[in-house]
Amino acid sequence: MSARFRIAGINFDHFHMGDLLRMAHEHPHAEIVGLSDEQPERMREAQKNFGIPLDHVFTDYRACIEKTKPDLVILCPAAAHHGLWTERVAEYGVHIVVEKPFASSLAEADAMVAAQAKTGKLLAINWPSRWQPNYITAKRLVDEGAIGTVTNVHYYGGNRGPLYHGADKTEKIPTAEEKAASWFYHRSAGGGSLLDYLGYGTTLGTWFHSGRAPIEVTAAVDNPPGLEVDEHCIAIARYEAGLSKFETRWGTFTDPWTEQPQPKCGFVICGTEGTISAYDYADRIRLQTRKKPEVHKYEADKIKPPFQDPIQYLLHVLEGGEFLKDPLHPEMARIGQQIVDSAVLSAREKRTVSLVQ
Repeated sequence: MSARFRIAGINFDHFHMGDLLRMAHEHPHAEIVGLSDEQPERMREAQKNFGIPLDHVFTDYRACIEKTKPDLVILCPAAAHHGLWTERVAEYGVHIVVEKPFASSLAEADAMVAAQAKTGKLLAINWPSRWQPNYITAKRLVDEGAIGTVTNVHYYGGNRGPLYHGADKTEKIPTAEEKAASWFYHRSAGGGSLLDYLGYGTTLGTWFHSGRAPIEVTAAVDNPPGLEVDEHCIAIARYEAGLSKFETRWGTFTDPWTEQPQPKCGFVICGTEGTISAYDYADRIRLQTRKKPEVHKYEADKIKPPFQDPIQYLLHVLEGGEFLKDPLHPEMARIGQQIVDSAVLSAREKRTVSLVQ
């Protein structure tokens, strides 16, 4: 890689901005040229951590883009504002990566794709789990036919709650006031465990299903007292062959990156010739096949650049590398969003629904 890419981080609603900026900071061919958020205090930690000069820190995104001229903009707005911010930044003709989820609705996701398509620049949706070596290994084995044709994907994803940790998984204990003020707990901002986590399961699940989409979806959510959003969702997707289950949970007993809760967070992938279990942050998967039906541990692949994190990968794509049909690609992420929208509709109307188109 010979080019040096200019990267700006805009909108710090989601604390994953700190993680993505760290990846950019550590990349030898990337330079963080600007930060922008309407609330200056939300940028202070990143500004300090990555040594960003104060004259490269803005409260107006337009000034940030016009003065720093980034090649790639990282967006981390609240889920319900992904469309708004993508359309705003797309006006400047820059490449965009939006932190998960894709959007708060399929219509919003399609509007994002349309806005960026006019510029001819890249739009990617980052799902942090996509970069875990055990999931990359599971996908490789699926593609190699190790378990035959995938028939079922079982997903359980979540953590103690979105305010119990910050960038770099720094542990925090939220106050009642912080919880009440956070966009994560407001329906209008796209809060709730369904929109926060279901897209992980449905998008990576679609990846494991090799791009196949379900026919219909049935879903239910809880109604926690005193909250306007869910903290638990179970969605069942029916495919031409088989059922898949996608479950989200705020309120796991422990966070999976410190101590796996029960049930474990991650995926179980079942196929016609075997099964794979792959759990969050594990360095091994468990595999069984018809030839070797006893479950055995399988070391996760050693992942090399440019496939270790989204910044490596996207800069590789901008240098001419292939933009794979993986969870970051809007075509794959759109199917995940269709399942999410269908789950929202099903839970609201308390019935099975056809896949939202």
